[in-house]
Amino acid sequence: MELNHELILKLALSIVIGGAVGMERELRSKSAGFRTIILICLGATLFTVFSKFIGGDGNPDRIASNVVVGIGFLGAGVIFKSDNNRVNGITTAASIWLSAALGMGIGCGYYFASVLGCILVVSVLFLFSFFDRLLERYNQLRTYRITYADNDKEHNKYELLMKQYNLTVKSRAQIKNGNIISGTWIVKGNEKNHHEFINYVLDDSTVSEFGF
Repeated sequence: MELNHELILKLALSIVIGGAVGMERELRSKSAGFRTIILICLGATLFTVFSKFIGGDGNPDRIASNVVVGIGFLGAGVIFKSDNNRVNGITTAASIWLSAALGMGIGCGYYFASVLGCILVVSVLFLFSFFDRLLERYNQLRTYRITYADNDKEHNKYELLMKQYNLTVKSRAQIKNGNIISGTWIVKGNEKNHHEFINYVLDDSTVSEFGF
């Protein structure tokens, strides 16, 4: 049977490792933060330890194997679709999944692998965010809502302008009510081109409403 001091070590280590991953999510104000990630890592550790006791020598992984299934429900709970048609929460869901894996590693006694895994996870979350922001500058997805008077009968006026500013239209929808046209476009392009298009529309006297 496992010694009490070893169990205490596992629980303490799971709190430290879960806290390290959770701190990064908390600093970025994500839905699953400091306490949540600690509880996930700690719970995975406990389930793994209990599985070894309950399963015995014959089937020690019968409870621990279901941690992977159960953690999927938590991960799905932090994924949502925003107003600009982007899916958010994927990174947080992956952090939950990896925190559970680290907790299971601690529960099995793989301390070095779990600590090394924690260092890699935190490094990716902190350091690679710079590259993520850099890529986003050159590949932004934005939603534009424009309401304007159809005086010149140019129904695709703003879509042509988007192409002129090297913006790629992913989807569009337009509604005409009398002499007023309301359109919604989901557009992809770099940050500079988006700003130039926005400045043009803001100076357009025929536009009555503009959401961006």
